[in-house]
Amino acid sequence: MVVCAHGYSGNARDFDYLAARLATDARIVCLDFPGRGDSQWLGSSIEYNLLQFAADANALMARVGRKRVDWIGTSMGGLVGMLAASQPGSPIARLVLNDIGAFLPMDGLRAIGGHLEAPASFASLAAVEAHLRRTRREWGAIGDAQWQALARHHARALRPGSSRLRLHFDPRIARIVHPIPFAPGYSFWDAWYRLRCPVLLLRGESSSVFPADVAATMLDVRPEARLVEVKGCGHVPSLMTEEHVTLVRAFLQDGGLAKPERRRDAEPPLPARAA
Repeated sequence: MVVCAHGYSGNARDFDYLAARLATDARIVCLDFPGRGDSQWLGSSIEYNLLQFAADANALMARVGRKRVDWIGTSMGGLVGMLAASQPGSPIARLVLNDIGAFLPMDGLRAIGGHLEAPASFASLAAVEAHLRRTRREWGAIGDAQWQALARHHARALRPGSSRLRLHFDPRIARIVHPIPFAPGYSFWDAWYRLRCPVLLLRGESSSVFPADVAATMLDVRPEARLVEVKGCGHVPSLMTEEHVTLVRAFLQDGGLAKPERRRDAEPPLPARAA
């Protein structure tokens, strides 16, 4: 079974293209994190956090009852997968991290926050599509039909009977993506150290969320991981082209790499940009 986990402002339908092509090989489960898509909104903004999402992911995997699960996570979905996979007894057998690493610099977090900024309502689906084309312009080549599908899946009526539309996520999630003053970024090195499964790192060549020096340091720590830099993308590769599907399918089908041994030497240094 393959679980696909979306980014901070995304939803399960972001994986329609990838899921349709991987479904010939495995059962595909595309989830909506709380506050997005068809999942319920939580009671308060403080509940929207990675630890809660990792707990939700563990509950989902337990519910489906599979002993082995492959996890494909875009941005936030990758962080959730990393946290879940680093726990003892995790069923995650292979992990794909789509443009996210073990260190998230604050300028990357600012970029994510900027993508969440949106008008309170839109006059039409065309206006929603124009907004998504602007905020997701770093995703790389996406066809017109795919943009139109994204607009449909990311829009809902502003209120029952209204002709105006809104983005289909809890607006409170946009209010909690704020950089911490004077902090270099968020560290997930502990989770990266504890991973025991093969990992494929996809990095958009111009990504500020997953900088090249972070990727290099991750490989210094775990040289058995695979890194592929995706041309023509920033944050994040869309996973909506045959090239992207081929990269993911090849990693999942060949079984990844041999089970890595845990490194026991010193903690990795922060990348130079985060010092």
